[in-house]
Amino acid sequence: MLDTVLLFPYWLALKWRHRRYDTGKVSIERAEVPTVCVGNITAGGTGKTPHVELILRLLLNSDEWAMRNIAVLSRGYRRKGSGFAEVELNGSALLCGDEPVQIKKKFPVVRVAVDADRVDGCRRLCHPDAKDVPPADFIVLDDAFQYRRLRADLNIVLVDFNRPVHTDLLLPLGRLRDLRERLWEADVIVVTKCRETLDETEKEEFAAQMGLLEYDCYDHLATTPTGKRIWVYFTCIQYEACEPLFEESNPRFIYSKKAVLMTGIARNALLCDHLGARYELLRVFDFPDHHRFTRLDFARILAVVRRHPTAVVLTTEKDAQRIANAPDVPQMLRERLFYLPIRAEFVTPSERSSFRARIVRP
Repeated sequence: MLDTVLLFPYWLALKWRHRRYDTGKVSIERAEVPTVCVGNITAGGTGKTPHVELILRLLLNSDEWAMRNIAVLSRGYRRKGSGFAEVELNGSALLCGDEPVQIKKKFPVVRVAVDADRVDGCRRLCHPDAKDVPPADFIVLDDAFQYRRLRADLNIVLVDFNRPVHTDLLLPLGRLRDLRERLWEADVIVVTKCRETLDETEKEEFAAQMGLLEYDCYDHLATTPTGKRIWVYFTCIQYEACEPLFEESNPRFIYSKKAVLMTGIARNALLCDHLGARYELLRVFDFPDHHRFTRLDFARILAVVRRHPTAVVLTTEKDAQRIANAPDVPQMLRERLFYLPIRAEFVTPSERSSFRARIVRP
C-alpha cells in the first residue's frame, strides 16, 4: 500500500523489530499468573479502557475469579511519574495517568498499577513489597500488544468499526502504529463502536473486509490469511446518565436544552451524535488526546458559558480525571460541569457469553 512506499524506513523498522521476537533473537517472557492483554494496532480511539472495565466486570461476577486478587497493569500514558506505582483511590491523573485513575475509582477492589516495564510490573504485582498486600492472581494488561517482551495468555486486539484497519495507513499518514498483519497475531478481535442494530450480514462483510475467512456469526470464529483460527466479536458503546464532576455541581443544569462539550480524546464523533439528540450543542471544544487543561482553556469555555448562562458543560469520563486535578477551575464552570460514563457491551448475548468463556479461562 501507499504507506509501505512513502514510509518504507518506518515499515522496515517495524518488520525487523517483530522478526527479532518471532525468530527468538529477543526473548519473550510470561507472567506467573494468567494475563489478558487489551490492545490495538491503532493510535488511540478504539475504546481500550471501556473494554478493560468490561473484562473486570466479567471477572468480578464470575465464580472462578470473584474472590481472587485481580490487578490491572497500565503504562500510564503521559503521566509525570516514572517506574512502578500503585494507583490509590485518591490518585492523581497527573502522576498515574487518567485511565488508571478512572479504573481504580470504578473498581476499588482491583489493584491498579502503572509501569512502562510491563515485565517488572507483573513481577511486582505478583510479589508485592508490602506484607499486607496480597499477590495478584490475574492481571489485565492495558495497551500492551506492542510490548513484545511480555506474552499474554490471551491477546485481545480492538478495531474501530468506523475506522477499520484495512483502509488505514501507518503514522503519520494514518493512525496505524503497527503493521496490519499484526492483527493476525491476536487471539481475539473485538470490533468496537458498532451500532446496536448491527446485523449478521454487516458483521460478515466487515470480517471479510478485514481479510478474515469463513467468519461464522454463530460460533464467532474466523480464519486468518495465515490459517489461524481467531475469535471475532462486535461491541457497542452505551452512554450512562451524567454524573457531577465536583461537589458543587448543580443538577438543575442537566435539564438545560443547551450544552457545551469539552473533550481531550482521540475521537468524539459518536459522543457528539449522542448529545446532539438531547441538547443544542453550542460549542464543541475538541482538544488533543490526553490534553492537560489549562487556565486559558477554561477561560475560552467560560466565555461561551457567560453568553449562555443556562447551558450545561459536559465532558468525558476520561477527561474528568484530568479536569478534577486541574488547578483554578472557575466556580462558574464547577457548578455546571458533568461527565458521561460509558460502558462497552456486546451486540448480542451470544457474543457476551462466548467472550466470557475466553476471559475466565484464558
